[in-house]
Amino acid sequence: MTIIAVSIFGCTKEVTIDIPGYEEQLVIDGRIETGQPPIIFISKSSEVYAPTNVDAFLNGFVSGALVSVSNDITTIQLDEICSDNLPAGSEDQIAALLGIPVDQLSNYNLCAYTSLNPAIWGEVGKTYDLTVTLDGQSYTAQTSIVQPTMLDSLYWKPEGNSSYGFSWCTLSDSPNQFDAYKWEIKRINTNANGEPTDANFTAPDNPVFDDQFFDGLTFDFFYDNPHGGGPGVPDQYSWHYFYGDSVVIKLSKMDEQTYEFMEKKYTQLATAGNPFATPTNIPTNLSGGALGVWAGYSPSFDTLWCVP
Repeated sequence: MTIIAVSIFGCTKEVTIDIPGYEEQLVIDGRIETGQPPIIFISKSSEVYAPTNVDAFLNGFVSGALVSVSNDITTIQLDEICSDNLPAGSEDQIAALLGIPVDQLSNYNLCAYTSLNPAIWGEVGKTYDLTVTLDGQSYTAQTSIVQPTMLDSLYWKPEGNSSYGFSWCTLSDSPNQFDAYKWEIKRINTNANGEPTDANFTAPDNPVFDDQFFDGLTFDFFYDNPHGGGPGVPDQYSWHYFYGDSVVIKLSKMDEQTYEFMEKKYTQLATAGNPFATPTNIPTNLSGGALGVWAGYSPSFDTLWCVP
């Protein structure tokens, strides 16, 4: 129970506000995409004022759960793996799943549930059921890998006479159906050490969108560079691509429940800390009282060469 005293022009009034107590919940963050193993992160929710640093995140992993994924043909129980103790020969694949460079895997104690059995990897047109059992409680969810949509074209357009520009593309949306997309990029031009500029795909601040306003249309749109500027880049071009960049575009399709979660998630991230923003409740497709999402993606890939 919290008591707040409000004073206006010398008058004082006691206002009693009932603030619900904190209740810990299970958080399940899972995904599966075409040609990739499922990967599930399980943790416990934290109070609003709890630490939010990397150590707190890594220490929040829940061990000992029974996790299985089914595609109506095969049911596979997933393995619990940790980045600092991987099966020999799996390092490259697990690094890509976790989004960590291979040479840094041993620096993290990041754990997840997955399977290297290709019988349960993502396939277009299939539906995947997730079951998590922990401490006698079961949590379930279902997601689908829908048909992907390829971009019609990609092009780089410089801003004025500069050597900086955005990544533009043309997309033809399928008519009379719900479609939702996620945009991610990875620059593959090499740095001074001869290594690719980006080790993993990165999403911009608001990477998901649906076809509510362009169902069945063909249209052009652009995205900025989520990595921002670097040394020597003028401020006005901080979010542009530089002439000569080579960029792999990953455009993923998702089902409606996955989109609803992702759209609200990125809205909340964009407005975090703004006292005037409308509160955002993030939905979930998980049953049993868990938070999070079980998400299916069908990506398509194309390469943008940043030349006029």
